[in-house]
Amino acid sequence: MWAVVGLGNPGRRYANTRHNVGFMVVEALAGAWGVPVKKSRFRSKTATARRDGEGVVLALPQTYMNESGEAVGEIVRGLRLDPERLVVVFDDIDLPLGEIRIRKDGGPGTHKGMASIVQAVGTERFPRLRIGIRPEAESGDIVRFVLSPFRRDEREALARSLGGACEALDLIVAGRIETAMNRYNGASTAR
Repeated sequence: MWAVVGLGNPGRRYANTRHNVGFMVVEALAGAWGVPVKKSRFRSKTATARRDGEGVVLALPQTYMNESGEAVGEIVRGLRLDPERLVVVFDDIDLPLGEIRIRKDGGPGTHKGMASIVQAVGTERFPRLRIGIRPEAESGDIVRFVLSPFRRDEREALARSLGGACEALDLIVAGRIETAMNRYNGASTAR
């Protein structure tokens, strides 16, 4: 069993914002796999799919970004999931728009949603996929920036990064995280 969790904030107000790119990836993956993310479970909207003979739970926590650990902790405990089979997808303002970074484990950095998950799960040993959202020019108010929608001129790069993230997640849940890392780390999907 795997769980792929996209981070974001619930509600229409945040639906297309930069901070919700984790939700966007999981929704795109659910669409590609033909499973709607609708079921309420683990304080999240979820869907279950089968990939390579294994179950994969797709989840969108409904606890708001900074409390993501509350939902993810329930997912890990409820599924009796080894944290190394939990993949968290989230935005990263330190990466340029369109870049993807995959890591097998590591600290949360300055991302409050990830800090909440590390605390709730009790380990940093789980894979994560970060999607770059960094602006081309310096933005004054970071909170306002991450809660703003993508501009029209950024949507093509966003679409390519969502597609690349879905391909990477297919590889990860197939047990090929090294292949995903070699293919996507350091490569921009925005070009």
